[in-house]
Amino acid sequence: MDQNYATSFVVDQTPEEVFAAINNVRGWWSGEIEGSTDKPGGEFTYRFEDVHYSKQKIIEFIPGKKVVWHVLDGYLNFVKDRTEWKGTDITFDISKKGDKTEVRFTHVGLVPQIECFNACSTAWRSYINGSLRNLITTGKGQPNPKEKAAREKASS
Repeated sequence: MDQNYATSFVVDQTPEEVFAAINNVRGWWSGEIEGSTDKPGGEFTYRFEDVHYSKQKIIEFIPGKKVVWHVLDGYLNFVKDRTEWKGTDITFDISKKGDKTEVRFTHVGLVPQIECFNACSTAWRSYINGSLRNLITTGKGQPNPKEKAAREKASS
């Protein structure tokens, strides 16, 4: 059985609109994002304070259909093996379901056997089923307000 963390949802928007929203990573994922998130071979880093850092490379980029990020490097400060994400793949599969579009998110390698599974899957659920879905359906994502407040406080 497939133990990788996965979740999915269906929206009224087109696969092209969904694809554009996924690649607008800053619009739905909290933290500091640097680099290119919207072209094949692009690399970008994600950082949230000293809690989480990861570097992704876009290894599949099929407009309206699929995006895959390979995690080149990662650091989580709340687990024993701080590099649990390294070498994992974060995938977004987009498909038509009648007149709707399904988004299926899988973090390949994020499995129940690793320490961050519960915390990481809970975070993904809020980003994917909440923030990303809202970015697609309303044009506005919700990068985590707690993190946003921390960022604003840090920059003031």
